[in-house]
Amino acid sequence: MLVRIKKDIVKAGTVTIFLLYLSSLFYLLFFSGYRHSVQGLIDYNLVPFKSIVNYILAFDGFSFYLLKDNFFGNINAFVPFGLLLPTLFERLRSIKTIIIISFFMSLSIEITQIVFRVGSFDVDDTILNTTGAIVGYGIYCLFLKKVRNGKIYY
Repeated sequence: MLVRIKKDIVKAGTVTIFLLYLSSLFYLLFFSGYRHSVQGLIDYNLVPFKSIVNYILAFDGFSFYLLKDNFFGNINAFVPFGLLLPTLFERLRSIKTIIIISFFMSLSIEITQIVFRVGSFDVDDTILNTTGAIVGYGIYCLFLKKVRNGKIYY
């Protein structure tokens, strides 16, 4: 009985963290000053890896901040997504499922940004977000392995 109560508390805490994460992500992407409102022509990139290669090839002091914000920012933004989804939903515990869901979640965000003219559409953001979810899933798998080996008590 005590174990069940503990699991329910952990589940409720995880759901709360996931909802806070989604709310923060939504705010950051659509309402904060982090993303700029687009005036005039809408900028977009449909060529996979174009922005990523440009950031790496043009590496200097200025592009370091762009690299940090865009490259690592897009990856880090989806690490919690890849970590929390399989934690909350048993049916979402395969890498294939995480890749598909995170890709379409990211694509939805990019399309919403272009429709509402907040930020710009960049296919590389979708690639980096999906990569972040894969990293999060990897962390989930490592954590699960430690729990199963008795190194971490759940």
